[in-house]
Amino acid sequence: MKISFLGTGTSCGVPVIGCQCKVCTSHDPRDRRLRCSIVVETEQTRLLVDIGPDFREQILPMPFRRIDGILITHAHYDHVGGMDDIRPYCQFGEINVYGDALACKGMLQMLPYCFAEHRYPGVPAIGLHEITPGEPLHFGDIPVMPFEVMHGKLPILGYRFGCNFAYITDMKTIDDSQMPLLEGVDTLVVNALRFDKPHHSHQLVDDAVSFARRVGARRTLLTHMCHDVGLHEEVNRLLPEGVELAYDGQVLEV
Repeated sequence: MKISFLGTGTSCGVPVIGCQCKVCTSHDPRDRRLRCSIVVETEQTRLLVDIGPDFREQILPMPFRRIDGILITHAHYDHVGGMDDIRPYCQFGEINVYGDALACKGMLQMLPYCFAEHRYPGVPAIGLHEITPGEPLHFGDIPVMPFEVMHGKLPILGYRFGCNFAYITDMKTIDDSQMPLLEGVDTLVVNALRFDKPHHSHQLVDDAVSFARRVGARRTLLTHMCHDVGLHEEVNRLLPEGVELAYDGQVLEV
């Protein structure tokens, strides 16, 4: 199973408009962070997790092939703002989109023209499906388990793919009841906003490292990072063994 990072940044992306900090002006391409999204694929199946406003730019370099499902973590704009750009993929058939009840409600409000009774020609053909944490899904040869984390006071979804890989973004806390769904995960991707200045709805780097140890993952990659986290090369030297910053364009085999 191959994991491709389309974006590893927060809602503002990096560089931040108008900012001249050392990260936003860095020439290292690993310090450029589009909005968070990944592709999970095998030779037979391709899934997308979130589809933010940078989707068109992110997907253009990748082979043009069917998308078998879009898994939504939550309906904030930086995670669903690129939904309309899925239109070219509708030539393969209707695109099925999956999210919890709150995410589905949010997408209906954000994109009402896609779900109208009488749709005008050219709108994306989207099938919207409500899913529940703890109830397994199966897409071709990829089993998926959604689980719940808390984005501040907002319940959102993380996803486990197969036995070994889990993806979480925008988490602040997780209830103990969800931890068994992460048992045995070998490779973990989890959000880490920055090192200091606590945030009401996002983990900091130390929180993410502690969580990774709690899961017991052998390898942890940090995502959903703002420019305050620091330069990619410098930060990776500070992180403990088995923990690293993810970067846009990175590809994992799990």
